[in-house]
Amino acid sequence: MPTTDLTHLHPPGLLPSYARALLPRRRNPERPLPARTLRLTPVPREPGRLREYARVCGFPAPATAGRLPATYPHLSAFPLAMRLLTASDFPHPPLGLVHLANEITQLRPLTAEERLSVAVRAAPGAPHPRGTAFAVTATVSDEDGAEVWRSASTYLHRHGGAGGPGRGARPGPAERELNAPTREESWPLAADLGRRYARVSGDRNPIHLYPLTARPFGFRRPIAHGMWSTARALAALDEALPEAFTARVRFRAPAPLPSRPTFRAAELPEGQAFHLVGEGGRLLLAGEVTPP
Repeated sequence: MPTTDLTHLHPPGLLPSYARALLPRRRNPERPLPARTLRLTPVPREPGRLREYARVCGFPAPATAGRLPATYPHLSAFPLAMRLLTASDFPHPPLGLVHLANEITQLRPLTAEERLSVAVRAAPGAPHPRGTAFAVTATVSDEDGAEVWRSASTYLHRHGGAGGPGRGARPGPAERELNAPTREESWPLAADLGRRYARVSGDRNPIHLYPLTARPFGFRRPIAHGMWSTARALAALDEALPEAFTARVRFRAPAPLPSRPTFRAAELPEGQAFHLVGEGGRLLLAGEVTPP
C-alpha cells in the first residue's frame, strides 16, 4: 500500500483486510507509524443498518432523517481503520491488540440525511508498561468541510509481558469515584452479543465471537466489543446528553459473554460520570461526559 493519502468513494471491503490480518508477517514495534490518512467521501446512507445499530446498542429507534447516535460514525471509520492496521508497513499486528480507551467528541448533532466524509489516521500514544500504545483517530466533516465529530481509539500492542486490558496502567482521568449515583441499571449481556454487534459493525475480531475463537487470545469466553460498551453507555445517558460533548471511556477489564454487569452514573458539575461494574464487583470501564 502506498504511503500517500488515499480517498475512497466507497467503503473499502473488509474481507481483504481480514485476510491480510491473518497472514504471518514480522512486525517491528520500534518502527514509526505510517504518516497516512485514509478518507471516505461521501459516507453512505444506510437506514437499515442505522436501525439495527440503534437496536443492538440500546439507542432510541431513529427516524428516517433523525439524529445519529454519537458512536455511529465509528462504523464508517472502521473499514478505513482496518485498511490502515493491516497495511504491510504498519508496525503492530491487528490481531491481539488490546483496546484501552475511547474518546469521542460530537461538536453538533448529526443527522442521517447529511452528506458527510470521514478521515482516519494513526497517531503515537502514551508510553505503556506492557508494550506500545497508539491511537487510531477519525474525523468527520460536513458538506462544507467543517469538522463535526472526532474520535480517538487507543490500542496496546503487548510485547512487555502478559496482562489484560488496563493491567499495570495508571487510572485515567475518567476514573473518578461515583458519589451518590443517580442512575443504576443491570445489563444482561447475551452470549451472542459479540456476534450481533459484529454483524452490524463489521468488526469480527475473534475475541468477541465464540469461546473457541477467543481462547487463543487468553479468554475463556468471548468478550464484549469496546465500541459496543461505549455505545451502550451513551445510549443509557441519551436523554441527558447535550448537543455537543466529549465522552471519554477507559477500559479496565473485559466484560465476558454472557454476564450481567451493572451500569452506574452520577452527575458532575458539568456533565456525567459513569462506571460499568462486573458481577464480582470488578470495575470494567469508567467514563465521563463533559463539554467538548
